[in-house]
Amino acid sequence: MEIILKKDVENLGFTDDIVQVKNGYGRNYLIPQGLGILATDGAKKVLAENLRQRAHKETKLVEDAQTQADKLKEMSVQLTAKVGQGNKLFGSLSNADLALELGRQGIQIDKKFIQIPGSVIKTMGRYSAKVRFHRDVQAELEFEVVAEKNAS
Repeated sequence: MEIILKKDVENLGFTDDIVQVKNGYGRNYLIPQGLGILATDGAKKVLAENLRQRAHKETKLVEDAQTQADKLKEMSVQLTAKVGQGNKLFGSLSNADLALELGRQGIQIDKKFIQIPGSVIKTMGRYSAKVRFHRDVQAELEFEVVAEKNAS
């Protein structure tokens, strides 16, 4: 079954991609959730026309995303956390914490576009994460987890 995706779907494709999926997945999940529509001949023609009209807007989006990615590479990001014995954190840090810190430094990005290997951080140290600004623009972010300074 061919489906035209209306939203990005993790591990499947991006908005406006035509993907091949099993009938049940398309009929029972993608279409009812509003994530895709059936790829009929008419829908494909409409999609092609929309993509043609959107082509020059897309180049502007890619340029903006590349600017954000370049800005990200120059940044120094430190996440602070409460630390116990052996450099272990009380709790953990995730992509949401990283997205919040990036927002404070001027880069607004949704947490779902940040991938940390292992998904959570439980010890102090240096880490890297992949940040996706656009389907064609990804950046590698190096950041450090440091101990919170106690106010005593």
